[in-house]
Amino acid sequence: MFATNAKFVRASVLCAAVGGALLVAPTAQAEGTVSASAAVSNMYLWRGIDLGDGSPAVSGDLKYSIGGAYAGIWVSSGDDTLGNEYDYFAGWGTTVDDFMFDISLWNYNYSDAGFAGNGFNYSDDTTGDLSEVITTVGWKTIKLSYYDNIAGATGYEYWTLSAGLDKFSATLGLHDPEGAGTNDMMHLNVTYAFNDRISFTTSKVIDQDLDKNEPGAIDEDVLFALVYSLPIEI
Repeated sequence: MFATNAKFVRASVLCAAVGGALLVAPTAQAEGTVSASAAVSNMYLWRGIDLGDGSPAVSGDLKYSIGGAYAGIWVSSGDDTLGNEYDYFAGWGTTVDDFMFDISLWNYNYSDAGFAGNGFNYSDDTTGDLSEVITTVGWKTIKLSYYDNIAGATGYEYWTLSAGLDKFSATLGLHDPEGAGTNDMMHLNVTYAFNDRISFTTSKVIDQDLDKNEPGAIDEDVLFALVYSLPIEI
């Protein structure tokens, strides 16, 4: 991915259609609730990049919510380099009229992670090696999110600006890693929700610091992700 292996710094988002659901502030509740879901996709689309190198991905999540607070676990296959993934997350969100705010802490773990170099040092299945704080503010369907790496590879930041209209949504994402030889990259995702379970996402790199033929550059081909997701009753 990037020249400094920023591939190891990421929030676990199967695609915009799945990941966005985890960033929406939960409705206030008098009692705690447990929810779960599962999804399958033709690729692991993460922030404009196919991390599975064309392989399909299966994911699922389990979340407990009470009031505006929530916590849970998200698991996935499909990463071609790091293997199976499981992420712990906890956060708090609220809505006031058309405005929303959400902040969460994510910790990422991988089955085949053992890697060291270029400032990165990750062990297999070690909680705390790689973490991000994600902050989202929104008005109606417009949302701005900031992803700040706080453990594992400090200096990497990611931004998204998204909006939706009826069954369509668009997300503009910016990878902003620091350090020599890094590759800032911007991508655009456009998603169509066919129904509550099926969605289609088209993703395209629209700008990056490196020439597309340089080592570390991101493939600029258009990506197409098909996701089928369903809630699980508990």
